[in-house]
Amino acid sequence: MVVVSAPGALLLALVCVLCRLGSSRQDGEEACETLPSELHITKEEFDELGRLQRTCNGDVDVSKCEGACNSQVQPSVITPTGFLKECYCCRESFLRERTITLTHCYNPDGVRLTDDQATLDIKLREPADCKCFKCGDFSR
Repeated sequence: MVVVSAPGALLLALVCVLCRLGSSRQDGEEACETLPSELHITKEEFDELGRLQRTCNGDVDVSKCEGACNSQVQPSVITPTGFLKECYCCRESFLRERTITLTHCYNPDGVRLTDDQATLDIKLREPADCKCFKCGDFSR
């Protein structure tokens, strides 16, 4: 039996019960994964006067983050909206840098290049691992 001596105490007791009910995150249901993906990349190179020198492209296998993370909304007497929202997003926890070679290079007229300009190396950062993070938290 709960004895309440003031209306404010009743509200506080109700909030505490709701906090306990709403805070049961079930981490087993999260499905944030690092998955393989294919990306088509096109890179243009220009000279110092801004004229197009060559265009290179290619299909590249890269990793991506995909999945669902547990989020919750619960009533709150502290927040201005009356609800406390905890949103979690699936995103990279670590990035690795790779050098990719694009092998289809063309001059401004669309003719395929075969000389030393026939390939182009570019650096690409891709997810090496993905996890659930609080949405909007970019401090990691």
